[in-house]
Amino acid sequence: MQVDPLLALYALLVGLVVGSYLNVLIHRLPRGVSTVRPRSRCPYCDGPIGARDNVPLASFLLLRGRCRRCGAPIAWRYPLVEALTGALFAACVVRFGASLEALTAAVFAALMVLLAMIDLEHFLLPDRVTLPGIFLGLALHPWRPGVGWLEAVVGALAGAGLLVLLMNLWYWLRGEEGMGMGDVNMMALIGAFLGWKAALVALLGAALSGALLGIVLLLAGRVGWRSRLPFGVFLAGGGLLALFAGERLLALYGRLP
Repeated sequence: MQVDPLLALYALLVGLVVGSYLNVLIHRLPRGVSTVRPRSRCPYCDGPIGARDNVPLASFLLLRGRCRRCGAPIAWRYPLVEALTGALFAACVVRFGASLEALTAAVFAALMVLLAMIDLEHFLLPDRVTLPGIFLGLALHPWRPGVGWLEAVVGALAGAGLLVLLMNLWYWLRGEEGMGMGDVNMMALIGAFLGWKAALVALLGAALSGALLGIVLLLAGRVGWRSRLPFGVFLAGGGLLALFAGERLLALYGRLP
């Protein structure tokens, strides 16, 4: 698919701005703080961050990763989220063209980044994000060709149901909870946006990547058998894999003997 480079660049810039706001949500939502007021402040000196120091990605580079007022280091999460969101928005335009499908894909990608980063920092997947996200996925289904209303509903139910099944299986095998309802709601969100087939791809990708990283960390002595991993991070990765390559992976699977 031929894509106008200027359109991809525009999507990248919009993604940088959206990523900047995602950083606000990542920091404030788990703390129960308003995402509108007060203005962004340095967590060390509590000084307000001016407009010139709040330009996505560019301000971090110009300030060399430090607060202008107190010189405290700015967490690498901030430019990472901005750059990642920008890259994903551009990828949505490249993959789906100048379409409403690309816009829907960008909304989904932003939700995946938001939930992954909150879970990574707080082991939390807020209902304030996942539950509205499920209804948003259902509402936007007309903009996702191949994902009709019924498939979106089945996707949400199947995604949640599969994870509940895995939770119960894990509890039966280990006698402890391995996941929470936040993971279930996030899986329902993925199913609502992508449909049940892509939800299976997302769950399989999340399970395989989570297991692989867990084994690597275990062998390296970084975690123990009872250590927790933020499964929302792997669900987000699986969701993005399903978004961009789910149809191709399912087609390849269908051609297997």
